Amino acid sequence: MKKDEYHHGNLKEASLKIAFDFIKEHDVDALTLKVLSDATQTSRSAIYRHFKSKDALIETMIVTGFEQFDAALSPMLLDTAKPLIERFYRSGKAYIDYARTNPSLYRLLFGKKYAHIREEIMTLGDDCSGFGALKKAIEEGQQSGLLKKEESFTQAVVVWSSLHGLASIVIDGFMDVESHYQTYYDAMFKSMLAGLVSKKIKVLSTLPFVEGLMEVKG
Repeated sequence: MKKDEYHHGNLKEASLKIAFDFIKEHDVDALTLKVLSDATQTSRSAIYRHFKSKDALIETMIVTGFEQFDAALSPMLLDTAKPLIERFYRSGKAYIDYARTNPSLYRLLFGKKYAHIREEIMTLGDDCSGFGALKKAIEEGQQSGLLKKEESFTQAVVVWSSLHGLASIVIDGFMDVESHYQTYYDAMFKSMLAGLVSKKIKVLSTLPFVEGLMEVKG
């Protein structure tokens, strides 16, 4: 794209797309404002008008990245036309797959390196976030009697922590976990679910099909 093709404010959007595309192939640490100016064939001063520093760029990427991440998961969790346990299973699997497909972005969103930026702009209890959707789905299960009536925020943290742990060791290439991640995900899901369901529900060993995962005790 030539210099004169960036006009009416689209340089910021184009630069963000370039930044996200860049971290698909490279570590976030290699991303600089010079990378953006070179890729857009614009001056660095033009880039600085939209991002005054790399931290400002990272901040925008974190906000945008979480919006994209949440958009991939939240509708699946909140789709009340489908059984709740199926929603939990499939959204959890989508979580792991998102991390596998976007490892650098996932590390940017959840890693320690840019935690100081993330924690200034993000709130774990935000009801509009993917975490908020998970908490809402848990509360739906509590109201229906499917899940234990415990503190939903804590339950959501436990579920997220399990997913984050598996996602992290998969994308970091821990031993041979990545090649068998589906098996480990199914095992993790059964254990996690066993800790969430009410006493009226019996967890079955049948996987991977969610429809056969659970039965109600007589």
